[in-house]
Amino acid sequence: MASFHITIKTGKKGSAARHSSYIAREGQYAREDKSADLIAAGHGNLPSWANGSPRALWSAADKYERSNAAAYREYEVALPIELTAEQNHELVNSYIEECFKGKPYQYAIHCPTAALGGVPQPHAHIMISERLEDQYNREPARYFRRYNPAHPERGGCRKDNCGRPRGVLGAEASLRRKHWAGKQNEFLERFGHTARVDHRSHQERGLAVAPGRHLGQAAVRNLTQEAKALSATRSDEV
Repeated sequence: MASFHITIKTGKKGSAARHSSYIAREGQYAREDKSADLIAAGHGNLPSWANGSPRALWSAADKYERSNAAAYREYEVALPIELTAEQNHELVNSYIEECFKGKPYQYAIHCPTAALGGVPQPHAHIMISERLEDQYNREPARYFRRYNPAHPERGGCRKDNCGRPRGVLGAEASLRRKHWAGKQNEFLERFGHTARVDHRSHQERGLAVAPGRHLGQAAVRNLTQEAKALSATRSDEV
């Protein structure tokens, strides 16, 4: 059944290109049969100097971004299993278009099979650069410099989250969560499914059900067959 999950992470300088390769299943993360895991991938709003390559963007961020600055922000979202691969692809693109207008981005949709229960686990990784393009052309080294409000042409591209209070950023993250739930429900309704998701916590909804606990692959391997079946049943109930 459809379930709500979104994790927002910040990637440090030096990790962007590697993570880009990971979600795209490229380089050291390439697999013989990509179709078993990588369902779709894409990118957009890249600076001209990247020549259509998201890896060029992230490699430059690793090289030129300030040492104490985030190189990227990632949104990892669970996708409803009720939707087809094509419908989930459209869902991800619609969310990106509405929430990250103008920002450079890369995404990948994965669909591994759960170690517990053997069910598909479709999800998407969305990498976002907070750098906002303007009318000035910049080479990579200048692109990632600190923004110069008095003379924008002399500094780097402005970061969307720069100078905003922590409380404002927290409120924006809450809106991103709410928007993702609403977007999923929009697509579930459009394609004739009755399942719905809710971005609120169990406590906020007044539910006494305890949230499901994630078990890693190592923990799953150590479970007995009976325990695996019981845990899978509990996960379905939650």
